[in-house]
Amino acid sequence: MNNVEAACYEVFALRYATSPERRRQENFIARDLHDELMPMDYFVWLIRNEHRTVLVDTGFNEAGAKARGRTFLRCPIASLSILGIAPHQVNDVILTHLHYDHAGNIDLLPEATFHVQEQELHYACGRHMCHGVLRHAYEVEDIVDLIRRVYADRVKFYDGHSTFAPGIELIKIGGHTQGLQAVRVHTQRGWVVLASDASHYYENMMRASPFPIVFNVGDMLAGFDTLRAMADSEDHIIPGHDPQVRRRYEAWGTPEMDVVALHQSPTAAKTSYN
Repeated sequence: MNNVEAACYEVFALRYATSPERRRQENFIARDLHDELMPMDYFVWLIRNEHRTVLVDTGFNEAGAKARGRTFLRCPIASLSILGIAPHQVNDVILTHLHYDHAGNIDLLPEATFHVQEQELHYACGRHMCHGVLRHAYEVEDIVDLIRRVYADRVKFYDGHSTFAPGIELIKIGGHTQGLQAVRVHTQRGWVVLASDASHYYENMMRASPFPIVFNVGDMLAGFDTLRAMADSEDHIIPGHDPQVRRRYEAWGTPEMDVVALHQSPTAAKTSYN
């Protein structure tokens, strides 16, 4: 058995906020004639085994939720306590990209090294941010916080597909942002891919209709094929914001904790958003 096969992880999705009044027409770049609810959930993800604990993304805080009209449920960093983890125990954070809902709360993780595609930080600090439509999903103070970690030697940069550790791989997708990355994890049920915003919803990928916030449509469409190629099946792909995730996977603890175990096989099929 090689190191990758030996490295097997638990993977959890932790919901920390929601947008219950979101409509279908807001979630697809192709026109959708249906005028019905399609809520959005906000997650961070935790990967762990007996040797390693890795947080994927860091969410936003209550002030950020209020500013953008989101329903804040709990601090995503504090919610790690549900899994018995304190913030100072998190040594590694993979940032899939630097949008406000994925890269806030950096100051709450004092011992962490942050892992990001170099092109994503260039994008968030470069000429494209002169356009309001592209910078809208970024929060400038989050970017400043990460830059401070760069100067403190607490950021590690990647350029394309990389092995993060045995059983954990980084997959550069782009599309949604210039440097978005997904995370491939070896679990007891095979290779699970945390798509993050490479596919906000299962349906973005199934319909080949990207989410409307997008830097490069072609890269995002190609990213759907990459997700499928890197996962053991479509049931092993976890979209970034779909409430279906909590319905399809078994709750860890009580349902009110909003934590589900992704290393276990789905227990339910797709259901209605309403």
